[in-house]
Amino acid sequence: MSDAVRIDDLAKPQLTPLQRGAIGGAAGIPVQFEEQVVLDAAREQTGLSDFGPDDFRERLGVWLQSLAEDAELGPVGRVGAFRDCVRYAANRLRLEDLLKRHPEILDVAIVRPIIVAGLPRSGTTHLLNLVAADARLRSLPYWESLEPIPDAGERVGPEGEDSRLTRCRKTWELQDRLMPLLKNMHEMSPEHVHEEIEVQALDFSSYELEWIATVPRWRDYYLAHDQTPHYAYLKKVLQALQWLRGPDRWILKSPQHMEQLGPLAATFPDATVAITHRDPVSVITSAITMLAYGDRLRRTRVDPPAVAAYWSDRVERLLRRCVRDRELLPEARSIDVLFHEFMADDVAMVERIYARADLPMTNAARASLQGYLAAHPRGRHGRVLYDLTTDFGVDPEALRERFAFYIERFPVEVER
Repeated sequence: MSDAVRIDDLAKPQLTPLQRGAIGGAAGIPVQFEEQVVLDAAREQTGLSDFGPDDFRERLGVWLQSLAEDAELGPVGRVGAFRDCVRYAANRLRLEDLLKRHPEILDVAIVRPIIVAGLPRSGTTHLLNLVAADARLRSLPYWESLEPIPDAGERVGPEGEDSRLTRCRKTWELQDRLMPLLKNMHEMSPEHVHEEIEVQALDFSSYELEWIATVPRWRDYYLAHDQTPHYAYLKKVLQALQWLRGPDRWILKSPQHMEQLGPLAATFPDATVAITHRDPVSVITSAITMLAYGDRLRRTRVDPPAVAAYWSDRVERLLRRCVRDRELLPEARSIDVLFHEFMADDVAMVERIYARADLPMTNAARASLQGYLAAHPRGRHGRVLYDLTTDFGVDPEALRERFAFYIERFPVEVER
């Protein structure tokens, strides 16, 4: 295990030559946050033209306007956000084309999924990947989340590997060299199981945009609209993915679900939902450190106190909706996963979730889970040392008082 790391240049980053080169290269790429430009680029990339239901255009317009209003989004951030929009639009084109050619996909049943919800940095990723080691369940690896629907006829590359995975490997290797400490805070790799927020973005309605730019216009628009139709679109993507390859029972995960329990329950009425809970101060400290570290590449200026203020507010909004709507989930098919209990015995917690999901813990499943744990020891890339007061100017105890309503509802262990 590597030594602990202290990131002491969050506010005034000391950029590496590779990071400076990336920023300089991106500065020479013109970006237009305009609907027609994005959609034309997606059409050119895929050779397709039918985006399906047209209502997404309004949401795409708000996305693009919000991005254009972020005055401190730097060259790398602007190019990355634009390319994401084109990728989502292209993925939507591929999905609608596949559905036209195979309308039977809409008859595919999404039955009894296990869905993980919970705050970012509260163990959701570890729980997702641990359960996904059970071969009986269908999960969404990172490479597939980026390009969920292959181009017609494109399946296998020259080395016998899916071309989408090959492309993801190349991109990931560059990202790891540019931001080497990201994996210390949030382990990812092309094969790592990812959350379905990437495929929700095909309908341009999720909170994902907030993680890559400062977009209060989009946040307010998203929170003001019922997300049930967009969860229905997510289900359509999952039907296509399941039709392309099995198994036929899903393990899913997204922190966004924590504030969308109503749409989630309406879309997947027979789901088992596991909600992770952790001290919000620890969650925020970890999340904003990761975000501020990434901002050295994305933004023209890193403002740690502003990052802390935005995400303290955002987490509060998310948790208030969770407290309000928790009872919408059937007691027999939902479970609250306390972080300290999960960390004390991960497999025992998975067994409790399986009991709610009516999924037997077989010897083979237990062996798979233990194999995953052995191959992925906690902190194997090294720990990052966090300091909320020094780095962000925030008093942890004062911040914790803001979340008394949540701690009273869910008995999380306070982490000091």
